[in-house]
Amino acid sequence: MKLQFLGTGAGIPAKSRNVTAIALKLLEEKGSIWLFDCGEATQHQILYTNIKPRRIDKIFITHLHGDHIYGLPGFLSSRSFQGGETTLTVYGPKGIHEYIRVSLAVSQTYLKYDLNIVEIEEGTIFEDDDFIVEAKILEHGVTSYGYRIIEKDRPGKLNTDKLLQYGIKPGPIYKRIKDGENLTLDDGTIINSQEFLGTAIKGRIITILGDTRTCSATEVLAKEAKVLVHEATFSKEESSIATEYYHSTTVQAADTAKKAKVDCLLLTHISARYDQSLTEQLLQEARAIFPNTYIAEDLAEFEI
Repeated sequence: MKLQFLGTGAGIPAKSRNVTAIALKLLEEKGSIWLFDCGEATQHQILYTNIKPRRIDKIFITHLHGDHIYGLPGFLSSRSFQGGETTLTVYGPKGIHEYIRVSLAVSQTYLKYDLNIVEIEEGTIFEDDDFIVEAKILEHGVTSYGYRIIEKDRPGKLNTDKLLQYGIKPGPIYKRIKDGENLTLDDGTIINSQEFLGTAIKGRIITILGDTRTCSATEVLAKEAKVLVHEATFSKEESSIATEYYHSTTVQAADTAKKAKVDCLLLTHISARYDQSLTEQLLQEARAIFPNTYIAEDLAEFEI
């Protein structure tokens, strides 16, 4: 599982930072990639990565401000030309369906794959055998969601040596035992799968927040997350501006990470007013409160 930042800037594109888009790579877990927001030129940024658009089968939009959605019509269209034939689902606030529908209709764009659009509310918005995705409304100028991605606990390591001692040779039966299925062998022996599995592997939690100022929802979504992705549009000296425009500062993000007891904090959505020479200052502001903090740069990749 990896996070790759395709855009880390706020508001408008800058020379060193494109606008928001984050790829959650679940290639080992599910063979797919989930995209969080799709700012202008996201498909251009993808060209500098190993991401294949056809692998992206879910897009989660945090809110409908332009710097988070202007790249969506272009990406949806290009995915069709680039061999994407599997169903793609877009999740987002009320209005995302109309935005996509009008964009594709006016441009006479026809997709070669099925597109599902889900206008979400708070609560569990997706669940399968491997993951749960929960959404909660944050505090911003428009409806803005934060997402909590919960990986379900995985079975422990299979004790193959013990299986061989029972005369059970490798084959499809190993997968059935790994999946927790109890079996009866030809000689009547009952196989309790739990006897051959190690301690369950605790699932990871990743929290990705949309634009927000400090609020209780951020801490709830981030509780004990492995990674928290939090906007840090402003430095601590500009907390009043951050509050006025419904954004967060570096120290506010760090304070949330500390209270929520997360493992790692990744800061993004950095204002263009902070050039590369000031990035270190922003980083140190946050690390003074939460040491395990990093500022994401465009195309940076983080192992989870």
